[in-house]
Amino acid sequence: QVQLVESGGGLVQAGGSLRLSCAASGRTFSSYAVGWFRQAPGKEREFVVVTSRSADNTYYADFVKGRFTISRDNAKNTVYLQMNSLKPEDTAVYYCAADRTPGTSRKAARYDYWGQGTQVTVSA
Repeated sequence: QVQLVESGGGLVQAGGSLRLSCAASGRTFSSYAVGWFRQAPGKEREFVVVTSRSADNTYYADFVKGRFTISRDNAKNTVYLQMNSLKPEDTAVYYCAADRTPGTSRKAARYDYWGQGTQVTVSA
């Protein structure tokens, strides 16, 4: 069982930055790939980025490439999402999720555990 807690969301102007954190409970955090997803009002949840168990494989959605960076510190059971050059269209609730299946996936259904989400609002 893994519990995930996101933090770091907030209100920022366009062009600004935020760093989200995803803190996990449990001693086996390094056994999970971790992904970030987001959901804007009236839209479906969409994939943002995923990092593998040891962070040797990372995949980004095209719309965040070059702006967002994922990292993980398995010793601290934490995954980070550095978000730069934020745009109003990045406004959403951001969720982290853990996947115990080997490999990585962009599909939300693959993930076993989810955090409660953190709101990111980017003003124009």
